[in-house]
Amino acid sequence: MASAARRHWLLTLGAGALLAGCGFQLRQAPRFAFEAIRVDGGNGTPVTSELRRLLAINGLKVFTPATPTNAEGDLAPQVVLTVLTDQRERVAVGQTAAGQVRELQLRTRFAFRLRSASGRDLIGDTELLLERDLSFNETIVLSKAAEEERLYRDMIADIADQVLRRLAALPAI
Repeated sequence: MASAARRHWLLTLGAGALLAGCGFQLRQAPRFAFEAIRVDGGNGTPVTSELRRLLAINGLKVFTPATPTNAEGDLAPQVVLTVLTDQRERVAVGQTAAGQVRELQLRTRFAFRLRSASGRDLIGDTELLLERDLSFNETIVLSKAAEEERLYRDMIADIADQVLRRLAALPAI
């Protein structure tokens, strides 16, 4: 019995050593080349709201067009993220012979650009598009509506994470 436990312990230790040797490591919190950002456009839209929340959680000072930037001691925004598009789409892609919808495609489209405070382009116009397929059945409409909302929430979180990683990948400004 003791030899089986020892063998299990050695296998676990060996697997950990192999993972460490291949360069595997968990994703770390992003580090940005700036400390303050202004987010223009997309006020109240889902992806923009989630992005603002993630930026603040990661230690950045987030300004909106309504935020006063001239208060003494405040950090001025070093970059400006302009939201060009933030929209949801719901398209019927499959129908029965009787014309009833059987499959939907959900899309979330987010376009943005990033400029320095002086107006230099750091990230040109970029569009992110996520699509998810959803089967549909009119007899279980409420559960399908809940599934649709969950898919949209997942897409919003995914797009916000993608934008965050792109911002973190910027070289020093």
